[in-house]
Amino acid sequence: MSKELLKEAIIKYLSGVILMGALLFIPAGSFSWTNGWLLMGLLFIPMLIAGIIMYLKAPDLLRSRLNAKETQDQQKNVIRLSGFLFLASFVLAGLNYRFQWHHLPAGVVPCACVVFLLAYLMFGEVLRENAFLSRTIEVRENQTVVDSGLYGIVRHPMYTATIFLFLSMPLILNSLISFLIMLFYIPVIIMRIRNEESILEKELSGYTEYKKKVKYRLLPFVW
Repeated sequence: MSKELLKEAIIKYLSGVILMGALLFIPAGSFSWTNGWLLMGLLFIPMLIAGIIMYLKAPDLLRSRLNAKETQDQQKNVIRLSGFLFLASFVLAGLNYRFQWHHLPAGVVPCACVVFLLAYLMFGEVLRENAFLSRTIEVRENQTVVDSGLYGIVRHPMYTATIFLFLSMPLILNSLISFLIMLFYIPVIIMRIRNEESILEKELSGYTEYKKKVKYRLLPFVW
C-alpha cells in the first residue's frame, strides 16, 4: 500500500471536514446546530468508509478521485461555479439558523436524509461499476466504455447521483433559500456533460455507438 496515497487521502479528508464545518458553523454562530451536525455525519462517515474500501481494494480509483486538477478551461469554470454555489448555499443555511428566517415543513428533513443516503448508495455503485471514473474529464490508457448496470440506463449516473446529493443537502440543513440557490447546479452540470461528451466522442473509442445505445444522459425519459 502507498503511504503517500494514504497521507494525501487523510489530508484531503480532514481538510474537507474542517472546511465544511467552517462554512456551516461560523455563519450559524453556534456548534449547537443539529442539522449541521446531521449533514456532516451523513456526508463524512460514508465518505470515510468508502475511502478505506478504495484504499484497500482499488487504490488506483482512489488516486483518480483525489485528482481534482482540471485541464479543460470550460471545466475549470464549471468547478468555480459549483464552488460558489456550495459556498453561498452553506453560508446562507448557517445564517438562516442563526437568524431564524424560516423553517421547512415537518418531514422535509428526514425525507431529504433518505434521498441523500440513497443517492450516496447510487454514487457508490457507480464507483464500483466504473474503474475509470475520475473527478477530472480525461481518457486514460486502455479505457473502455462502460455500458452495463446504471450505465445501461443513463450515460452519466454519477451526475444523476450528485444532483440528488446536492439538492438534498440544503433541505437537510432546513434552508429553502439554500435549496433555491443549489438548483442552479443543474444547468452547471448540464454544461459539464455537454463538454465531457464532446471530448469522449473524440478520444474514447466506442463512445459514439454507446450514445446511440443509451439515449438518456441523466434521467430516463427526461434528458
